[in-house]
Amino acid sequence: MEIQAACLYCRARMSQKPLTYADAGVSIEAGNALVKTIGPLAKSTARPGADAELGGFGGFFDLKRAGYTDPLLVAANDGVGTKLKLAIETGRHDGVGIDLVAMCANDLIVQGAEPLFFLDYYATGKLDNEVAAAVVASIAEGCRQAGCALIGGETAEMPGMYPGGDYDLAGFCVGAVERDKVLTGADIAPGDGILGLASSGVHSNGFSLVRRIIAERGWKLDEAFPSAAGKTLGDVLLEPTRIYVRPLLPLVQQGRIKGLAHITGGGLLENIPRVLPDDCHAIIDTDHWELPAIFRELQTGGEISGEEMARTFNCGIGMAVVVAEGEADGVTQALEGAGETVFRIGRIEQGQRGCSVTGEGWSATHHA
Repeated sequence: MEIQAACLYCRARMSQKPLTYADAGVSIEAGNALVKTIGPLAKSTARPGADAELGGFGGFFDLKRAGYTDPLLVAANDGVGTKLKLAIETGRHDGVGIDLVAMCANDLIVQGAEPLFFLDYYATGKLDNEVAAAVVASIAEGCRQAGCALIGGETAEMPGMYPGGDYDLAGFCVGAVERDKVLTGADIAPGDGILGLASSGVHSNGFSLVRRIIAERGWKLDEAFPSAAGKTLGDVLLEPTRIYVRPLLPLVQQGRIKGLAHITGGGLLENIPRVLPDDCHAIIDTDHWELPAIFRELQTGGEISGEEMARTFNCGIGMAVVVAEGEADGVTQALEGAGETVFRIGRIEQGQRGCSVTGEGWSATHHA
């Protein structure tokens, strides 16, 4: 029986044509063509320490050429999340790469680190070179904004893993900081002030809730957004995450900032305490800035409580900056001169490590 089964198997094999990787849905030629397309994009991000040439098995970075003497390396990785679904639905792929870089690079600057180089991972069921090139072009733009080099990446075509034109993104960024310049937040103390840097919108967090609201309320991504002339709801939601590296890095290196909190998943409530010492509590007053229109629409559309807003969304504040009271005005002036919109959003008080968000219609406290 075993011999007969083997013979039947052999006959079945003999009746089939030889299979190739392309028959399985993966095009090596398309992947090679994409590499040639994105090579110049990577080259445009070159900086001291990296020439951003693609094609090797790994990317090199020269810390000595970058000017470091006793550096610590800091690494961060992240994705864009379900914001990608909106990009795919609208055919707008020219901003998600900036989101990808921002989520990593902003996490490095809060440690005091300068982003040095970036690598991306693009995975899809069927490679569409036009879409992939648009995504990588936006990654390169994010790298230019953050001052880091795109030194490599990976494109994976995986039939059966992703339906239709879906794709996913992940990014990995490495930065460096001189050992004596690491930003730990250890010297934050009661009496310090908290500045808030305006976000560019929802950034890249909370989109599972955003999409739930859109679905339940029947909102259309192509409908005009009332308070944004000439823009649709999709345009406003897909606005790329702001990258705060360039305006903050000089101030960090000058020792004028005590702590930074990147406001991502967990919102204001849960991110600010991450940089505070055990005996410090942050008080955030939402009356000190106007909640952007997109957040007002989301809060109303989803009937979301103030507490849920404060732990899910950035609510218009993309980065919290803790400074000594005597530095608040000078740091504000420097950041505004670098193009940032700055609000005085709160203060540090004695108490259990955590954050309280107060203001009209807002009352929420989180202890870390």
